[in-house]
Amino acid sequence: MTTTLIRGRLLSFNRAPQAIDDSAAYSYESDGALLIGDGVIEASGPYGVVKAAAPEGVTEIDHRPHLIMPGFIDTHLHFPQMQVMASYAANLLEWLNTYTFPEECRFVETAHAERIAVHFFDEMIRHGTTTAAAYCSVHRASADAFFAESLKRGMRMIAGKVMMDRNAPQGLLDNPQMSYDETRAVIADWHGKGRNHVAITPRFAITSTQEQMEVAKSLVGEFPDLHVQTHLSENRDEIAYTCELYPEAKDYTDVYARYGLLGPKSLFGHCIHLSDREADAMSETGSVAVFCPTSNLFLGSGLFPLRALTRRQKPVRVSVASDIGGGTSYSMLKTLDEAYKILQLQGERLNPFDSFHLMTRGNAEALSLVDRIGTLEPGTDADLTVLDMAGTPAMALRAEVVNSLADELFLLQTMGDDRAIVETYVAGRPAKSSLGAN
Repeated sequence: MTTTLIRGRLLSFNRAPQAIDDSAAYSYESDGALLIGDGVIEASGPYGVVKAAAPEGVTEIDHRPHLIMPGFIDTHLHFPQMQVMASYAANLLEWLNTYTFPEECRFVETAHAERIAVHFFDEMIRHGTTTAAAYCSVHRASADAFFAESLKRGMRMIAGKVMMDRNAPQGLLDNPQMSYDETRAVIADWHGKGRNHVAITPRFAITSTQEQMEVAKSLVGEFPDLHVQTHLSENRDEIAYTCELYPEAKDYTDVYARYGLLGPKSLFGHCIHLSDREADAMSETGSVAVFCPTSNLFLGSGLFPLRALTRRQKPVRVSVASDIGGGTSYSMLKTLDEAYKILQLQGERLNPFDSFHLMTRGNAEALSLVDRIGTLEPGTDADLTVLDMAGTPAMALRAEVVNSLADELFLLQTMGDDRAIVETYVAGRPAKSSLGAN
């Protein structure tokens, strides 16, 4: 077993910060080290202490003066939408019908799915993202390509074959039996293979009949430990159309509740326009509302009420995500930069410790995977990102007058992108510096 000692400034979170001065929420070492063996963090702490416990002759990598954090986590994005980013459209439904659905039809071709999978994982690593919850297309070939590439990279990923049997082009439709059979096959082939997790993935209520939603309910009953991912209350026209299609439901959220899809491992993209009743239902079931800032702004969907959801009497669990390709950046730094602006427009603040907690431990907790990812705790996976607050000339100029950790994090969040990512480690292996070899 190869053992590596990685040195640098360490930052990870113990819990969600209550304020910008809540130093008990995080652990910071100005000269720290991680001892990594067989893809797992064996020790974490001050450099001198960890070095003393390391085996003689251990390989040492010195990242000083850079900041080492857990790898970033993205809780909602679409693997087949890389080539529809930056597509000009007025709103969600126009964007789906004009650009997204035609592009996703191409993923019936294995060679195309495999090519895009390579690019997708390259971008994740380039931007410091080591875990993501992704939607594939309706085609089983897309899920096979995604998980095969994830296995090759050794990454912890969540993904699912999309289920959709109406209101889309013929080339994007399955049927209830096919969606059941193919989802089961993907689970059998890929779930638990390497670090792969399969998610049950009905795209959203508009593209699934009641019969297909019954199939999703059956799958959740058979595989209760799997994640569920879908979309909810992104756009007011979408909400109205959903309620027309499901007149028996109290509201949009009740559609999913009727089919047993709410729960602590259920991820609902967007959730911008929830009623109090819907927020209560989300809270009572432990379901997760996924905040997708760049996508919400790009498609004009609305301003996510982060504080209203998390501070209510029955708080709703929340995560953050890029939502590629409605989202406009693969970077979780850019994602939280836009989140900050959305809160500013609502008269609220998102301090930088909040932001970095959300993209690491917070998102790990939302995925029910904090025992494996999102921290620098011994025994967890050695998925790391190394950050340089002077990653561009403009950042370097600003960094000259940075005099606190909070200032550094806010600089990284506001001005950072893939150039601020010095290295990305996947299970203890440097991955970003190896991209040219793929």
